[in-house]
Amino acid sequence: MSSAVKASEGAPAAPFPGPPPGAEPLPGQLDRWLTAHGTELVAIRRHIHAHPEPSYSEFATAELIARELAAAGLRPELLPAGNGLICDIGEGDRVIAFRADLDALPLPDTKDVPYRSTVPNVTHACGHDVHTTVMLGLGLALAQLNEAGELPGRVRLIFQPAEEAVPSGAPSVIEAGALKDVAAVYALHCYPQLPAGLVGVRSGPFTAAADTVRVRLTGPGGHTARPHLTADLVHALGRVIVDVPSLLGRRVDPRAGVSMVWGAVHAGQAFNAIPGEGEVLGTVRILNREAWREAPELITRLIRDVVAATGAEAEVIYTRGVPPVINDRMAAAVIAGAAGAALGADRVVEAEISMGGEDFAFYLEHVPGAMIRLGTGTPGAEKHQDLHQSGFDVDERCIGYGVRVMVHTALAALATAAF
Repeated sequence: MSSAVKASEGAPAAPFPGPPPGAEPLPGQLDRWLTAHGTELVAIRRHIHAHPEPSYSEFATAELIARELAAAGLRPELLPAGNGLICDIGEGDRVIAFRADLDALPLPDTKDVPYRSTVPNVTHACGHDVHTTVMLGLGLALAQLNEAGELPGRVRLIFQPAEEAVPSGAPSVIEAGALKDVAAVYALHCYPQLPAGLVGVRSGPFTAAADTVRVRLTGPGGHTARPHLTADLVHALGRVIVDVPSLLGRRVDPRAGVSMVWGAVHAGQAFNAIPGEGEVLGTVRILNREAWREAPELITRLIRDVVAATGAEAEVIYTRGVPPVINDRMAAAVIAGAAGAALGADRVVEAEISMGGEDFAFYLEHVPGAMIRLGTGTPGAEKHQDLHQSGFDVDERCIGYGVRVMVHTALAALATAAF
């Protein structure tokens, strides 16, 4: 690795241990290489954590990763905006791709650690620094195989900006050609509920589509003593809040996994005045792809029908977020087998479905693929900081485990004729 990163964010942990009991060794002496370079990977993760960049501003992070890959003899290409990059390793018409996200969240870092964020109100509270480091480790490991003539095909690394933003970065990365010639795409996500050394895999629905709804109601306003002479706007908002989710549950197949939850409501200022305007904001999360496609029209119609009886006027602003992540059956089987080889079969568990959103879903709209959950929790810890909490941190051994899983996945996917 290059010397672009200094271990100024505290001494990294000891070198990674070797393969877990029951695991298959990596080819080409890569286990020895990974153990020797574990501290450097941790140092890179800590540097990224200490210098987070928000969505669409990941320029320094992208340049750092590009330098590290170039130092290994690879040819990374920055995206047109310069806040992400793509790097191919090996040769072949058929490509297996891996995606990592680069951006941090607009939250303060409340941890007392040497690598605490140096940027006010920005921190890697979702583990994207780990995702990025694992994918960098994958690239550096595959570069070793490729140099030795032992990489049986072409692998593409996609380092994507703005996963946390709406609109997110995946569509523009795809437009830039990230999926050209790609047969399958893989990703991982930090998961503090699993200890480091375990991964969660599942086929089918993995995360939910996540959209937003804003309902603006207007009316003449009036005195609370005479609601019959106006449109009782607060009552109308209450009807929307209570009736629309209930009706939605009767209009969509329960197996579609639809959840509509309101997060904010605003109306009025005086106790004795009916306001002339108000709004309610919420999210719609759906596990079924077809139900998600039909949701905007259905939900807009339900809102208008409910409001019509109140006399108020309704404006519905339905904003698409991300589709559901639906893991391809074959892709999930490949990565499950690879994870078992990398860590031992007893360290691969069934992942739970999450109602959170993930823009990796956009890639799966074009090619088959799968996302897995990478255990990041410290074994024996009584309480773990969850994703998107300002004190979130990981057991850094997860980086080595993640690299092993992804190297095995790359080789298994290259050898799979089903894609």
